[in-house]
Parts: sequence; structure tokens; C-alpha cells
Amino acid sequence: QVQLAESGGGLVQAGGSLRLSCAASGSMFNIYLMGWYRQAPGKQRELVATIISGGTPNYDDSVKGRFTISRDNAENTVALQMNSLKSGDTGVYYCYARQSVTLREYWGQGTQVTVSS
Repeated sequence: QVQLAESGGGLVQAGGSLRLSCAASGSMFNIYLMGWYRQAPGKQRELVATIISGGTPNYDDSVKGRFTISRDNAENTVALQMNSLKSGDTGVYYCYARQSVTLREYWGQGTQVTVSS
């Protein structure tokens, strides 16, 4: 089992920045992919960014150039630096992890990000 705990959400004005952090605990062996998804009110959950251990980050087109994902394998953390925030970035942000072989997925409880225009 893997537990994911997000922190760092909040209210920010458009153009501002926030940094989200996710601390993972439990059986981290075989966790090869971690990342962030978000869900806006009335919309489906969507991918924001993912990163594989030692691999190149993957971003949704809507956040490229504004968001940066980073991962610390020694600390079992993944972070999302969000700059130049827009009102369209508002939503609940979820930390995500996937195991290799079984492809079992894990989700955090989510943290609210609200961008005011």
C-alpha cells in the first residue's frame, strides 16, 4: 500500500505562483511513475504532469512552460511548481502514483487551488 499526502494549495491571484508538494509513504518499491492530475468543477479529472524515475517529465499542453514537476526519489516526494497561474487552472489537484508490473494506481485526497481573476 502507498499513501499520498498533498499540501500547498490555496487561493492566488491570476499571474501568481503556488507550489504543491506530495509526500508518499508505505511500500514505494516498484513505484515508477508519479504525477499530478486536477479536476475542475463539473469536469472530468485530467492529467497535469507526470514524471518517471530518471525520465523526462510529461506535461499537458495547457501547462507547458508554466508548470514544472520534480521528483525526489530519496525523500519519496513529488512537487509541482505552478507559475503564471490562470483562472482555468482552478480545481482540486491530486497526487498520483503507479506501480510497475501490477500497474496499480494510488491517489491522494486532493488539495484545492483557486485562481482569482
